[in-house]
Amino acid sequence: QVQLVESGGGAVQAGDSLRLSCAISGNTDSRTTMGWFRQAPGKEREAVGIMDVDGRTVYSDSVKGRFTISKDNAQNTLYLQMNNLKPEDTAMYYCVASGGWPPGYSPLDTWGQGTLVTVSS
Repeated sequence: QVQLVESGGGAVQAGDSLRLSCAISGNTDSRTTMGWFRQAPGKEREAVGIMDVDGRTVYSDSVKGRFTISKDNAQNTLYLQMNNLKPEDTAMYYCVASGGWPPGYSPLDTWGQGTLVTVSS
């Protein structure tokens, strides 16, 4: 059983940066893929970026060039570095772990509880 706990959200101004963290515990292995999703009020959950087992990443067009996913295996932590934040980035951000690809689309995937990011103009 995998557990995920996100942190690092907050209220910022447009143009600011934030780094979200996802602490990973439990039964993960080298086949675990991970990602970040977000859900804005009144909207469906959407993928922000995903990482495969080799550490390669894919980002949504809306965040490409501004957001970066990284993973510290020694610390068992997934990060989302968010730069040049915009008001439209306001959402609850979720970390996800999966035994398949892409992460975030299987009922067997594990989700964290989310961390709220609010960006004001």
